Amino acid sequence: MKQRVTGYDLARALALFGMVIVNFKVAMSAETGHLFLMNFATLLEGRASALFVMLAGVGITFLTAKAINSADNTLVLKTRISVIKRGLLLVVIGLLFTPIWEADILHFYGFYFLFAAAIFMFQEKSLLWITMIIVMIFPVLMLLFNFEQNWDWETLTYNNFWSVDGMIRHIFFNGFHPVFPWAAFLTFGMWLGRQDLSVNLVRKKLFVGALMTLVITECSFYYLRNMLNDAGGSAMTSEEIIFLFSTSIIPPLPQYIVSAGSSAVLVLIACLYLSERFSETKITQYLYQTGQLSLTLYIAHIIVGMGFLESIGRLENQSIDFSLLSALIFCASGVAFSVVWLKFFDVGPLEWVFRKVAK
Repeated sequence: MKQRVTGYDLARALALFGMVIVNFKVAMSAETGHLFLMNFATLLEGRASALFVMLAGVGITFLTAKAINSADNTLVLKTRISVIKRGLLLVVIGLLFTPIWEADILHFYGFYFLFAAAIFMFQEKSLLWITMIIVMIFPVLMLLFNFEQNWDWETLTYNNFWSVDGMIRHIFFNGFHPVFPWAAFLTFGMWLGRQDLSVNLVRKKLFVGALMTLVITECSFYYLRNMLNDAGGSAMTSEEIIFLFSTSIIPPLPQYIVSAGSSAVLVLIACLYLSERFSETKITQYLYQTGQLSLTLYIAHIIVGMGFLESIGRLENQSIDFSLLSALIFCASGVAFSVVWLKFFDVGPLEWVFRKVAK
């Protein structure tokens, strides 16, 4: 079990690093600089956060394992209340953050937890069905409602968020990480957490399946985009073709969810392997500790990292080179902070608050 847990901590650290890189790029409007660095940062968009949410699903399975395996209704109720408390705390923290950082994921994260509180007792097969249903609800919603409503794509800002209609749309349909379909990453993670990933055969099947799914999805939609662009009589513009048939995060259509979910599984399986192969090396031990403070460091990268850059006038209109350098400095600082903090305390500061509130 030790290797399994440290593997998840390693994956959580990598997910955090990816989110820091992406968020610094977005906050700095970093659209100039080396093309390779731009492509690298763009590759992480919607992938690191998908891994982060999937790991939350795995964590919920571990948190609720005793209740799942018990026939004690009192324990089930107590566990459900604990998950609800965690969800509500994340919603509150996230909403407080929204005026500072509009692309915040925590309030969405909280709603995923609230949804998980209702379904964590479901069977494995049911979790997979729920995952597929959530994914397919989104394109239906796109047919019924205007996905672009309230968005200013030039500045990537969401208007009317604090109205009732705007908040409901943002959280459940057309925000940065809406419940439909992003909760599918969580429910799949809940299913994944029930698999015995200490067995090599299970890992290999998941890895090969995820790799094949990723390659087929990316190649199919790449071919489809080219075919539609080459069709002279197409009724859609190039922008519309990219919007509807890309595997990028906006809009989060099924092909994006499948591609990003497959990527997340590949990274997770790789981390489980690396945690066994290099368990005693210093760098992996430091990364384990960083993963344990992921909530604290996520909030810190907004308040401390972006706050410092804003104070020195370097938060907006920067190059991708400076954006990545800033992200790397913050990540290195985060690793150092985690290592020092855990020498004196068992958990991170915000992780401690999270546990206390959820009791």
